[in-house]
Amino acid sequence: MAHEAVADTLRKLAVVFADFEQRLEATPLIRKLTRGRFELADYHAFLINLRQQVKDGALWMSRAASNIGEDHLELRSTLMRHAVTEHRDFRLLEQDFVASGGNIADILSARKNVGSEALSAWMFHEASKPNPFGLLGAMWIIEGLGSIKAKPWGLKVQERLGLPDEALRFLLYHGDNDVEHMEEFRDMLAMVLPEEAVAERIVTTAKVTARLYALQIEEIAA
Repeated sequence: MAHEAVADTLRKLAVVFADFEQRLEATPLIRKLTRGRFELADYHAFLINLRQQVKDGALWMSRAASNIGEDHLELRSTLMRHAVTEHRDFRLLEQDFVASGGNIADILSARKNVGSEALSAWMFHEASKPNPFGLLGAMWIIEGLGSIKAKPWGLKVQERLGLPDEALRFLLYHGDNDVEHMEEFRDMLAMVLPEEAVAERIVTTAKVTARLYALQIEEIAA
């Protein structure tokens, strides 16, 4: 029963992610990247706007883990491991910014854009609920983006701008590392399914997260 529910949920999440990819490809920043018009200022704007969302990631996962009840301790432990693994990732992003010629003060002083503000508020709101299993849908979107898009984007940026590997470590690292995280995703789904209401919440959370993440990218302007 749980196996069937996991498979069905994954099919629905795949549809959500396909729509998410289309939205991303239509954003001005990604269109510049795919059409060979990407400049160093675009890369710096991308890193600046992504930093806070990356920093928030470990924080909302930690909050979500703290709100998971005793009946799902294994899921709590898994989320805590993810938070520990990723809590320094924003530093890697900062180092890429400096290695590509950016001034560290610029990235440290930057404010969130409209999409980033909305995404951050949404994630922390969901993480603060009791047993926030819906956030597995958010992980599907964010970690899926890392596993599918990060490395190809990084290689395109490198090809276009001629940057060294040490200026692209965040994108290239996540392109490899997030694949392993996605392999754990099915196991996490099995921990909370087959309850129908939980499955619906996971898919709904994925949809909202995808819309807000795309808005974050849409708002980036060099």
